Amino acid sequence: MIRAYSSVMNPIVAAVLTLALVACGEPPPPPKPAAPAPAPQAEAPKAPEAPKAAEAPKPDANKELAGKVKRALESEAKIQGAGIDVTATDGKVTLWGTTATAAERNRAAQVAAKVEGVTSVDNQLKVVKGS
Repeated sequence: MIRAYSSVMNPIVAAVLTLALVACGEPPPPPKPAAPAPAPQAEAPKAPEAPKAAEAPKPDANKELAGKVKRALESEAKIQGAGIDVTATDGKVTLWGTTATAAERNRAAQVAAKVEGVTSVDNQLKVVKGS
């Protein structure tokens, strides 16, 4: 059996070795001609680009509006603005905190409504005597 195997394998191994030697014996293909280098052109030197300044953060319109309303309340003599907090969302202003009288509560809502940019006022102020 070994003899039959080697009699079949010997010609196959010989054929593979012959093909390998033939492939190694072929000369490599000639190199392709290099493309001619482009002639150097005199370019005008480019001015250095100014570094892009970091974009300043955009102010929050809601915070700005709340600040305007707070300043308006604090500038009103008949209102204790220190006891009032203001929040704003898309023009809707909410007043939080306490006032000493109902008249002060109503006056705060009126002052807030007159500030430019205010579309509505949600008056959540509580009347607490002595506040």
